Amino acid sequence: MIFKKIKFLFDNFYLTDEADTIDKKDKKINGVKINLFSKKKYNNKKIFYVIQRSPGAGMFSNLIFVLNHLIICETHKFIPIIDMENFPTIYNEKNKIFKTYNSWEYYFKPVSKFRLDKVYNSQCTIISSNFNYKNFEIISKKIKRVYKKYIKIKKIYKIAANKFVDRKIKNNKVLAVHYRGTSYKTSAGHPFPPTANQMKNTINYLLKKEKYNKIFLCTEDYKMFKFLKSIYKDKIIFKDSYRSYKDDAFKVYPRKNHRFKLGKEIIEESLIISKCDGFLSAETNISNFINIIMKNNKPKFYKIENGYNSTNEYYAMWLWYLKVILPSFFGGFGKFVKISYPKFNKI
Repeated sequence: MIFKKIKFLFDNFYLTDEADTIDKKDKKINGVKINLFSKKKYNNKKIFYVIQRSPGAGMFSNLIFVLNHLIICETHKFIPIIDMENFPTIYNEKNKIFKTYNSWEYYFKPVSKFRLDKVYNSQCTIISSNFNYKNFEIISKKIKRVYKKYIKIKKIYKIAANKFVDRKIKNNKVLAVHYRGTSYKTSAGHPFPPTANQMKNTINYLLKKEKYNKIFLCTEDYKMFKFLKSIYKDKIIFKDSYRSYKDDAFKVYPRKNHRFKLGKEIIEESLIISKCDGFLSAETNISNFINIIMKNNKPKFYKIENGYNSTNEYYAMWLWYLKVILPSFFGGFGKFVKISYPKFNKI
């Protein structure tokens, strides 16, 4: 008992808190997973599959989860519907956005024509689990096909991204740089983000080798943002998105509709990245999304290979910081990161 209390206090003090929904009084469908035998009045010859993920994770983690379950729908000929209203995500606001509480529809069009209230009053409704289907490849032609069939980003975000591209990207050779810092430094089992010097040296190498004249910088890490801006000055172009020194994007609420805007910003930035000539990033759900939407093998992906953090969450809290101070011959980070050129550019 004492050991459990000590562990609880230690975990709460040292381990990173997971992002959670704003409203703790979330509506739930009574924890029901399957409802195939109700005697309800609508659609008695249809089987609906409600895709839910609460509280979910980052924008493109949620999107890939949805794609995973859309494949299940296709396999079994279920009718998909996405419920991020009764099962809210970390992007949900307390008030309506675009006349809906369903955060999926803040950013995307519905995947089918059926309304949630009719679905929950239908005879055959399956509610998804909160887990990914195991036999699932993110990088595949099947995912691209399912994405193209079902996923429609709302036009307002495409228009905003295209306007930015016309003003800042067009007529330049642009290297997009996505740096996932803050929580990635301590996330168990995730790729190690580069150090500041590794980023500088690697960007310098690519600028010289590939003759890029501009850098589109996408990062939530304000310290890295300031560092790269101080070096590359006017070569850096960026959107005015939320950045911080620590992993607090879902712990603070500094502006109206902050959670909604976090999703809006990363969608628009990712659409901009897809229009750049090159793309430097570790493997993240953003890089997976770029692969799904990329056309004509553009952008060229330079994948950062800096090793992976420990799967032990306690070691993971310290390992990145330890490797920063250790010399490379003792397991510390070197001056450069290894860059690979993934084959999925050609899918």
